[in-house]
Amino acid sequence: MNMGIKRKLLFYITLVIFIFAVSMLVSNYDFDLWARLIAGMGVVEGHQVLKTDFLSYTPTHTWWDHEWGSGVVFYLVLKFLGPYSLILLQALFTVGIFVLISKIVKLKYSVMPYCLFIYVFAIMALNQNFSSPVRCHMFSFLLFTLFIYILELARRNKPKLLILLPFLTIFWNNVHGGVVSGLGLIAMFALGEFLNKKPWKPYIYTLIPSVLFLAINPYGFEYIKFLLTATTMERPDISEWWGIFSKYQMNKQIMFKVFMFSSVAVVIYNIIQNIKKSSLKKWYDEQDKVKWIVLLVTLYLSISHVKLIPFFVISVCCYAYDDIYNFGKTLNIPAFTEKIVYIMILFMSIFSLATKEFTVPLNYAAYPVREVEFIRLNNIKGDVLTNFGLGSYVSYKLYPNNLIYMDGRYEEVYYDEMVPLLKKFFLVNPGWDEVLIKYPPEIMILEKYYPVYDTLKNSERWKLVFEGEVFGVFVLAENALENYEIPTRDINYYKDTLFDTDIKF
Repeated sequence: MNMGIKRKLLFYITLVIFIFAVSMLVSNYDFDLWARLIAGMGVVEGHQVLKTDFLSYTPTHTWWDHEWGSGVVFYLVLKFLGPYSLILLQALFTVGIFVLISKIVKLKYSVMPYCLFIYVFAIMALNQNFSSPVRCHMFSFLLFTLFIYILELARRNKPKLLILLPFLTIFWNNVHGGVVSGLGLIAMFALGEFLNKKPWKPYIYTLIPSVLFLAINPYGFEYIKFLLTATTMERPDISEWWGIFSKYQMNKQIMFKVFMFSSVAVVIYNIIQNIKKSSLKKWYDEQDKVKWIVLLVTLYLSISHVKLIPFFVISVCCYAYDDIYNFGKTLNIPAFTEKIVYIMILFMSIFSLATKEFTVPLNYAAYPVREVEFIRLNNIKGDVLTNFGLGSYVSYKLYPNNLIYMDGRYEEVYYDEMVPLLKKFFLVNPGWDEVLIKYPPEIMILEKYYPVYDTLKNSERWKLVFEGEVFGVFVLAENALENYEIPTRDINYYKDTLFDTDIKF
């Protein structure tokens, strides 16, 4: 085995071990997973894509489930491989993304494509976005990377590969609404190649059927209208759609911000150095315009929406890898440093995996597991109001005895007024009780740190019947009993029963 193959093998082994070690550190499942499992169950067990909501007591419209295919995948993985397999699935998505990136780098540049530090830096920048297993948007990030790979291959005398993209669009369109990023990528290549004064029409010919193939879904052409609305709508009350420099996000996403500022600084430094060697016009003429369009668009998206950060990280790895690698060379870092990096990453990754207890991730701080069990154990029936992020978990565990106000399906199912009403309620803003008047619940599970919690504790209409570490359960005072059975504190019980549900199709 020659040195090149050994280095490549060591790189991939270390990268995979590191990704799995990072993926295993998650402490909770994503809040929207439960709705996805219900949707997947509907397809697998009920043989239909669910188009009508049955989980909520509030008004709903057509369930425009742009993630129904993801739900099928998640449900089948859970059913046949068990709860922990969802974490492994997250790791496999991440491995797929970075293996594809390494292939793109090898395809595009003459520099060594296996600089482990760059990949590890990028993975750490994504850690906050990839911190829960497993979300539907992982399909979009993986397919976005695959699209770049195919588009770059097409630019290198393999234009026939473009025929794959419209058919991949069909799959992408049915697993996640992020398919619009794939269409945008094709458009960016068309514009970039036009500016490069190279053949650009093949990308337009690819884009047209890709857009038309969006109609191949359970909803037909009507879905395209919904997708356009969902893509352009404002989400002022959803924190992951806020900008990275918004007040709430200012002290978050630190690793990404370090990555972003570092990579932008390196790229600007290289631009200045290249212009000094020739001229601005010559530099511009020699540049690949596709590179700059993709980088600038994804940079804007990552700054304006936290959820879209991975698109920029992936783009930097694909289009600024040589800038970062060559900048590193100018620092004259000793050759033995690379060995130290490998040893440290392998040691920390293996140590983390060796000491990790492989169990279902769950903690009382994120999920009202005891509060939900209290309602189930005492057979308290009625409509439940919770924070919208917790809704799908509550419905997964308590349906059909309890219906929810809303959950994270947001624009897929609910009307625009639902979240603002909830926000006023939790913060006790003027008109805070409007939600109780318009959509009166019989039970509420509320976080103790919101102002409304203390307000209701002092209310004659509501009675606090159970209080956990983070959440409390309120019922109408007229329905409250003197004595209730108290749920166990045994976390293993909740882990063992976490995916139990009474929903049937």
